[in-house]
Amino acid sequence: MKPLPNSIEARDVAYHLHSYTDARKHEEAGPLIMERGEGIHVYDNNGKRYIEGMAGLWSVALGFGEKRLADAAMRQMEKLPYYHTFTHKGHGPSAELAEKLVSMAPVPMSKAYFTNSGSEANDTAIKLIWYRSNALDQPQRKKIISRVKGYHGVTLAAASLTGLPNNHRSFDLPMDGVLHTTCPHYRTMKKDGESEADFASRCAADLEEMIVREGPETIAAFFAEPVMGAGGVIVPPQGYWEAVQPVLKKHGILFVADEVICGFGRTGRMFGTETFNLEPDIMTLSKQLSSSYMPISALLVNENVYGPVADESARIGVWGHGYTGSGHPVAAAVALENLKIIEERDLVAHVQAISPRFMERLNQLGAHGLAVEARGIGLIGAVEFAHESLPNAGALGGRINKAMQERGLISRNMGDALAFCPPLIILEKQVDEMFDLAEAAVADVAGEIG
Repeated sequence: MKPLPNSIEARDVAYHLHSYTDARKHEEAGPLIMERGEGIHVYDNNGKRYIEGMAGLWSVALGFGEKRLADAAMRQMEKLPYYHTFTHKGHGPSAELAEKLVSMAPVPMSKAYFTNSGSEANDTAIKLIWYRSNALDQPQRKKIISRVKGYHGVTLAAASLTGLPNNHRSFDLPMDGVLHTTCPHYRTMKKDGESEADFASRCAADLEEMIVREGPETIAAFFAEPVMGAGGVIVPPQGYWEAVQPVLKKHGILFVADEVICGFGRTGRMFGTETFNLEPDIMTLSKQLSSSYMPISALLVNENVYGPVADESARIGVWGHGYTGSGHPVAAAVALENLKIIEERDLVAHVQAISPRFMERLNQLGAHGLAVEARGIGLIGAVEFAHESLPNAGALGGRINKAMQERGLISRNMGDALAFCPPLIILEKQVDEMFDLAEAAVADVAGEIG
């Protein structure tokens, strides 16, 4: 065995392939190694403190270092560290969590199914939908529609749903049968003179035109985030969902609400489905379900989905799908405690109380000379920037993101849009501190480019 490099940074470069990273650039730049977290802050291995303005990956609702979640994991580890949910077997935490999620659902749901990530949840949703089509003797009904700039994960099928070029390039994606309709971003997608209401209506018309062109009998489902996350924090225009949902119902197309980012308080209601009065047949959940302390995700399916699937499994003798970690008892126990804390501390009401200041400061940043738009809702937002000296997409956003990190704020640039999605526990004074750092970083970059 060759000797190990001396530092953790060197070992990381030597042996670790990172997600969403230029691998060759990583060999030169190396990683930022985080060592511990507390509240809305994380600390690197040199002791520098950062505000985690992205809640990790849009996900650490309760912040870092919540002892009750650690204790819940330890209790379950000591009692039953692992068991599965295959072949009529189960355990208390998964049964309790399934009941909890079905009871919390803002629209009637029949069953919960557990997976390990949002990507797995969306992949499983596709398999369920195809299985259901066959059960209903509609083998031609297999096409899936999602949206340009939508994000639904990175596994083979979920990455196909995702409407972002870098999730397709060199992967030979998207798969056949996945279609992408209009992104509901008014500023960039509107036509000259088109009002916001007219744009929302056109988005629905574009969707229906696609359905009719492809053949309604071939379209199985429509996947969409209530608020688009990784595509740039795109809040749909007023009237969008009121126009889109009737199109789906008219053609008998299932609606899958991807609540992976929006769920559990992020938009100011427990679910984005409530914020926008949605009526999905399936909801996919992850991230804030456990505050990402343990990997876990879930699908909630209504009886319209479950009934045919159950009947088909009876005809065949099995629903031949499952993951080793589905409903993992430790992850389920942590998720249950996490949901208990969200409810006990009334964090949804807290988000509603903090959101006005968050949006005020977001809009103030959006008024900077380099900014072209601020957009957000609840405790999720983004500010997009532009400058003629940096015309390549992502160049300006990357510089601002780097400047923020140097000042002690972790954000994420999606092209030239900088996202803000802090832990739900953030206080108003911490919102101000976060945006003070962001404004200083933008001023730094503005001074550099003139």
